[in-house]
Amino acid sequence: MRHIITGGSGFTGQILIRKLLQNGNEVVNFDIKNYTDCTLEKQSQFVYGDIRSVQDIRKLNLQPDDIVYHLAARQFADNVPRSNRQAWFFEVNVAGTQNILQAMSAAGTTRMVFFSTDMTYGMVNSCPVSEDHPQNPLGPYGSSKVEAEKLIRSYEKLNATIFRPRLITGAGRLGILGKLFRLISLNIPVPMIGNGTNRYQMVSVDDCVTAALQAYKNNFPRENFNLGSLNPPTTRELLEAIIKHANSKSFLIPVPARLIKPVLSGLDKIGMTLLYPEQYTIADQNTLLDITKVNQLLDWSPSCSDITAMCAAYDNYINIKKTQ
Repeated sequence: MRHIITGGSGFTGQILIRKLLQNGNEVVNFDIKNYTDCTLEKQSQFVYGDIRSVQDIRKLNLQPDDIVYHLAARQFADNVPRSNRQAWFFEVNVAGTQNILQAMSAAGTTRMVFFSTDMTYGMVNSCPVSEDHPQNPLGPYGSSKVEAEKLIRSYEKLNATIFRPRLITGAGRLGILGKLFRLISLNIPVPMIGNGTNRYQMVSVDDCVTAALQAYKNNFPRENFNLGSLNPPTTRELLEAIIKHANSKSFLIPVPARLIKPVLSGLDKIGMTLLYPEQYTIADQNTLLDITKVNQLLDWSPSCSDITAMCAAYDNYINIKKTQ
């Protein structure tokens, strides 16, 4: 039995691979990028391949007893184009998912973990958000994940567990957080959309990996699960805690949402993107996921707070900067 991770060279993928190896499993990483961790490269099999290519997927020679953790996706941390974003996201997140599903079906491979996103919900009607909340994504990334979920559920013989995490953070996570950490490290004031009294839930990468392993332990139930922290702080409390942890002289500058959001929209349209619409639209909103279901069915609960995970991400950012 092999544990095959698509997109295993990414942030979450490498941590998942490390844990699977520690548990004595045979691991295969299918990705267009190699590892950044030399130890993982020595201990697991790397198959160079693009999820968009049926020919590349054939290199895996899938078997009925294989397990697939489908992490390969285009995200906001990548170089998102200024235009035609839907086609760009869908090319990998939807068409690529269809390719791996067809290959699994042909090989009789029936077990999968898929990481979707809470962005499939869009602007929520109430909090906390349960898994049966309507999916009305705000943009092409969330839309691509909704379509990928539909494809997965169309395969009736597939035991696929789908996770919808909040913003994943922890040591090694950059992307949008890199912009925040840079301001704090340089002691520059940090603008904040709104007054910061909303609660912007996150989830640690280690807890996401634990959830994937719990799905394996419980034989991959055909369920959708939210992943998020418990009792998240307000946005202001979170940012102030990171600034304090960093011993930074930065301070928060609240900016009225009704003023800054049109500015961010305009900058995005002319190719000077600071935040994407899916990010700034909900930045001042309460978005809390209900994690009751995953706790009850998979015996999963978060192990650390948002503040702890974000401070770990900041420390990792600083360590990387020191080596550059």
